[in-house]
Amino acid sequence: MRIKICGITNIEDALVAIEAGADALGFVFYEKSPRYIAPKKALEIVKQLPPFVERVGLFVNSTCKEINSTCKESNMSLAQIHFEAKESLYKGLELPYLRVIRATCKEDITQFSNEYRIIDAFVESFGGEGKRVDVSWFDSVDCSKIILAGGLNCDNIEEVKNLGFYGLDVSSGVELTKGKKDREKIFEFLRKSKN
Repeated sequence: MRIKICGITNIEDALVAIEAGADALGFVFYEKSPRYIAPKKALEIVKQLPPFVERVGLFVNSTCKEINSTCKESNMSLAQIHFEAKESLYKGLELPYLRVIRATCKEDITQFSNEYRIIDAFVESFGGEGKRVDVSWFDSVDCSKIILAGGLNCDNIEEVKNLGFYGLDVSSGVELTKGKKDREKIFEFLRKSKN
């Protein structure tokens, strides 16, 4: 199972996540988020990363031009579209992307089932609140292209790790405070999810 540690704001947290075995790091380019990072600062972190680490830029209510420009400036490898966007936006992106489905009911999780996507719990603030999707919604659903996000932590990983998800996306569940990660929680989360 692939693991993304989202809300990276400093090089120390980035390197701890990689040391612990994370496959991807998430950088939040949404200015209203307490985990916001400026593209130039994200690039400073990215320049110090080892090879083969996926670098995911998270966007809310951005234009296609803004997403392309920010990803280029910060050297992201993937764009995470965390809002309901028109198909024309996706068609204009110059790098691979992941849609985020902010689920409010079981039917939501089967949208775009032919592509890899993130399923997150609907919250007004676009995530990072620790709210969970009802895990029972995934019973008898093919989860092989789903990355689960929202409210994941070291205490509840066991109940989701055998449902066949492609990956898990965690942010607040491995933090000391908003924007600052907890080394022990990151290591424990990765150990429990990868074993």
